[in-house]
Amino acid sequence: MNLSISELNLDEVLRYMGCPPDQADERLRTLARQACGQILREARPRWAWRCFDVTAEPEGVRLSCGLLLPGQDLKRHLEGCRRAALFCATLGVQTDSFIRRAQSVDMLHGLALDCAADAAVEQVCDQIETELQGQFPGCFFPFRYSPGYGDLPLTLQNDLLDLLDAPRRVGLTASASHILIPRKSVTAILGVADQPIAQSVRSCLSCPAHAGCMYRKSGGHCGIS
Repeated sequence: MNLSISELNLDEVLRYMGCPPDQADERLRTLARQACGQILREARPRWAWRCFDVTAEPEGVRLSCGLLLPGQDLKRHLEGCRRAALFCATLGVQTDSFIRRAQSVDMLHGLALDCAADAAVEQVCDQIETELQGQFPGCFFPFRYSPGYGDLPLTLQNDLLDLLDAPRRVGLTASASHILIPRKSVTAILGVADQPIAQSVRSCLSCPAHAGCMYRKSGGHCGIS
C-alpha cells in the first residue's frame, strides 16, 4: 500500500501545541493551518511490516523468530492473540530537515511544524493499522502498542528495526539512546486474535508521556484513553 495524507486534523495539531482548540485565536489557527500544509508537502511516508506467531512466557511475549518482547503490560495487552504484526512508519528525512531549518529561524513556527508532523505520523499509522486489519479478515485487534509505552522498553527499537529490515527498506534507524531517526517515525506492534477479545484501553497513567503531556496540561486528552 502506498501511503498518502492529504489533510490533517487542525484541532489535533492545536492540542499537540498545548492549546485547547476552543481557546485558539485566529492567529494561532492560521499558524497551525500553514504548518499543516507545509508538512503535507514535505512528508514522504514509507512503511514496512512483518507478522510473527507469539507465545506468552513469564518474562513477556516471545516472537516465533526468537525475539523476546519483555514486560507484563504487553503480555496482558496481547492476551488472546496468537499472532502479532510488527510495523514501522516514517515521514522521511525531508520532514525532519524542514522542521529543523524552521526552528532555527522562528521557534513558534517550528513548534507548529513539529506538532503538525506528530499528527501526520499518527494519521499514517492509522492508515497502516487499517491496511493490516484487512490482511487478516475475520480477526480481532487490540490497539497498536509501541516501545516506551507501559513497561515495554525503548531499548527494543533496534531489534524491531532489524526484524523489519527498516534501514534498507524505509531508511529508518535508531540512535545510541534508542531514538528513531528520522524523528517523525514510529515502530508498533498490532496483536491479531482469531476470537473476540476484551478491548483494552490506553491509560494515561501508564503512558510514557504522562508527566509532560500537553493534552493533559491543556485540560484534555489525546483521544485514545
